[in-house]
Order: sequence, then structure tokens, then C-alpha cells
Amino acid sequence: MAAQRSPRASARSGWRDRHGRGIRSAVTGPHLPLLHTRADLFDLTVASTAEYLKDMWPDELASVIFEVAGLPGEVDGVSGIDRWRVSLPQRTVTLYRLPIERLARLQRHDELHRRMLIESCVFRAVAELLGKDPWDLAPERFRHL
Repeated sequence: MAAQRSPRASARSGWRDRHGRGIRSAVTGPHLPLLHTRADLFDLTVASTAEYLKDMWPDELASVIFEVAGLPGEVDGVSGIDRWRVSLPQRTVTLYRLPIERLARLQRHDELHRRMLIESCVFRAVAELLGKDPWDLAPERFRHL
């Protein structure tokens, strides 16, 4: 008589159920926080900086959409690599994660320097969108430095 399999407890397919051991758990375990990747930290920094600027300039940035992309697309006849792109008609600011991180050689810096570099790129992109100097966007923010 053939052994009968018990029905699965979850609706997930069994592609990760190797050798009858069940579905794998998270790498960090149940009692530790989830791991954060560089991409997650980049997205979080862009989002928090964009929210800060939207609070500072609510009328000017109300309809602006902030996006994060890996790399810029190919543009004919342009030398260099863009770190961000601003579209005035569509009111979008797109930040490119890999050029910002790699061209600045962030591997040697700590988290504070990484965050400051990403924030400075967001500030410069928004300043380009608004036609202002980046230091004029939040004049009191760095007064203590």
C-alpha cells in the first residue's frame, strides 16, 4: 500500500519544501529585525528627504513625483552619466541609485556620509526643478554645522 501524503497546510506551492522539511524561514530568524539592503536604505533616504522638502515647500512640491531607478537610459550625444533627471512638464524627479553610490565611491564611507550624499543629490535635483539654489531650500537645516 502506498503512503498517502497529508494535505498542505498552506496554499503556497511546494517549490521550497525540500525533502519534506517545510518552507524555509527568514534568514534573520523570528526574533531579529529583517536585513536592510543598500537599495532599501537608498529608497528610505530619498523618501525621507523628499518628505522633508515637501514639508518645507508644500505649494511648489505638491504634485511632484519622486522616483528611484537603477541606471539612466541611453541618451544619444550626452557624455557622462546622470545621477538624477528632472522633468518639468511631468513634474518628476528621478534619482539613479547606482551612479550616485558607485561614482562617489561610497564603499569606503560610513552610513552618515552615504545618507548625506544621497540627501545632497535630492536637494540638488529639487533645486533644479524649482530653479533655486540648493542651500536656499532649507536654510536653517545646516546652520549648526
